[in-house]
Amino acid sequence: MEIICLQENLKRGINIIQNIIGKNLTLPILNNILLSAEKKQLKLISTDLEIAITHWTSGKVKKEGEITIPAKLFNDLINNFPNKKIEIKTYKNNLLQIKCENFKSNIKGLDFKEFPIIPKIKSKSVVKIDSYKLKQALNQVVNFTSLSDIRPEISGILISFNSGNIKLTATDSFRLAEKTISLKNNKNFPKKTIIIPLKTAQELIRILSDQNKEEVVEIFIEQNQILFQIPDTQIISRLIEGTYPNYEQLISKQFETNLILNRKKFIDVVKVSSLFSSRINDIKLRVIPKKSLIEISAQNVEIGENISEMKAEIKGKEIEIIFNYKYLLDGLNNLFSDKVILGLNGEVNPGILKPAGDPSCIYVIMPIKL
Repeated sequence: MEIICLQENLKRGINIIQNIIGKNLTLPILNNILLSAEKKQLKLISTDLEIAITHWTSGKVKKEGEITIPAKLFNDLINNFPNKKIEIKTYKNNLLQIKCENFKSNIKGLDFKEFPIIPKIKSKSVVKIDSYKLKQALNQVVNFTSLSDIRPEISGILISFNSGNIKLTATDSFRLAEKTISLKNNKNFPKKTIIIPLKTAQELIRILSDQNKEEVVEIFIEQNQILFQIPDTQIISRLIEGTYPNYEQLISKQFETNLILNRKKFIDVVKVSSLFSSRINDIKLRVIPKKSLIEISAQNVEIGENISEMKAEIKGKEIEIIFNYKYLLDGLNNLFSDKVILGLNGEVNPGILKPAGDPSCIYVIMPIKL
């Protein structure tokens, strides 16, 4: 293999693929990056056997070939080189030579044949979606999963492909986030439901955040694998097997008490009351429709107590309900609107938060039962 490429292009490529590489003592080959010079590009691949990331960077290929080299050393080396042309060449016994201006390094690699085979998905794309919309939707649900070995299905994100939209759902049993993306030009793709691992979602967000402009993401699904295709990068991941909880029964459409609140003011009063919450992070909401008022309070026998008030548009019954303030804030911070709607059905049923005027995002929070 012999190739010339720019340091900035190679640096960007390594930064995209190297995040999933850890220190694997059982399979040392997984600590390596696979370099493959083909046609007019250099292909960089990493994998942890759960996820594989492939990135193509431009370069002048003098001789095609493949080799695997230690990811950390290669990353540190390229990041410390000046922004100049880099020459990469392989020799016998899996030796890689890298030259850049006044620097020359030789790295001992491993045979590319030892590198795990990356699955290939041959099916047609399920859907095409704007990268910004996908990244924003993932960001709104990704923090609500639960890392559970007992219930692996809730340690990932449920993605439901329906006619004209994609629905993303995440839950940890105490709270749930659901975001729907409307797709105008994808009305004929088949209905399908899958669960992607949390790590896959996190990597996808990270890589999409690195894009200089909005791109189209193509999604392919085949058996127990999913592929996200961006113009110069592929992320392929296993899917989580199992049946996702029937959560839709928790999302009521009719409420005994409805509130419309200023989101920022609500966040502020919740934060103030949280300073006085007990070890279970509890704060009490008392809704008083006659006064168009909501009281947010907390009491800690060791510290003291706090009661804050704020005006709200209220319809329905007077109610007192207790929530975990952290879960409440998580929901409010992921609703991007000036006003939010809070729907309540008694003190023991889940509360529903959603942006005013935007039915595409729903946040469900279970109350604390004392």
